[in-house]
Amino acid sequence: MNRREIGTAHEREAGAYLAEHGYEILEYNFRCRAGEIDIIAKEDGFLVFVEVKYRRGQGSGDPLEAVDKRKQRIISRTAAYYCFTHGYQETTPCRFDVVAVRGTKIGILKNAFDYCGGFW
Repeated sequence: MNRREIGTAHEREAGAYLAEHGYEILEYNFRCRAGEIDIIAKEDGFLVFVEVKYRRGQGSGDPLEAVDKRKQRIISRTAAYYCFTHGYQETTPCRFDVVAVRGTKIGILKNAFDYCGGFW
């Protein structure tokens, strides 16, 4: 499998894991000029934008470290565009989660970062 196929497989795996934990998956791989969001879901009254990070083993570092400030800004702007184009109001409670896939283990970091930049 190439990198894109591997990424897609782990995103689907993460989506199944999220669904098992009460998330309602709305969309996979939302793309626009601003960037891409791996999974968009609803959970506990929040519209949740999820970044999925995969690492095969410990040698590649922690997957959560890969969501740096630059990536957070891209995700934030993309989320703002998604909200705008899908009719969500500025008052809609939103959250940014990161799903870390480490080999066969999956974990969720809820509210991994705050909104930074974009349209609002």
